[in-house]
Amino acid sequence: MDRSTAIFVDGLGAAAATSGILNQLQGRIFALLYLQPRPIALEDIAAELEQSKSNVSVNIRGLVEWHLVRRTRVAGSRKDHYEAATDFWRVMQEIMERRFRWNLRQVLAAAAETARAVGEERGPRRTERAFIERRLEALRAFFAAVDAGIGAFAQVIRINSGRKR
Repeated sequence: MDRSTAIFVDGLGAAAATSGILNQLQGRIFALLYLQPRPIALEDIAAELEQSKSNVSVNIRGLVEWHLVRRTRVAGSRKDHYEAATDFWRVMQEIMERRFRWNLRQVLAAAAETARAVGEERGPRRTERAFIERRLEALRAFFAAVDAGIGAFAQVIRINSGRKR
């Protein structure tokens, strides 16, 4: 691997390791594929990254699942080849929807269920109800705004996806 590719591969690997979505090897695989003009066979990816074929295979499945990499056929070859996604609007929409939006909706559902339970409580905690309800409302307002922001981001993606690249 040439020096400039190695810099990019290592940089994206480091970024991926702290992303909470991908691991370091997945970031390195994506980076290597992104800088290639043609799809690459699994064993060639493994050789370039000095990893076992099985390790690359396991990690590439995760990239395919996130729609960051796609498997493709190359004429005259029986091997699976891979190439990186280049539509970052679509990739980020997928990540936002599947990772962040799902998580924040879980928080909103938990807050709503807690508010219902607090409303039904009797006894000593009844005096704390107003405090708890204010806290839950503040949490709900914040996460609802973030949810709306993600929705707006998705709308921008739809608008921009029609432009020429």
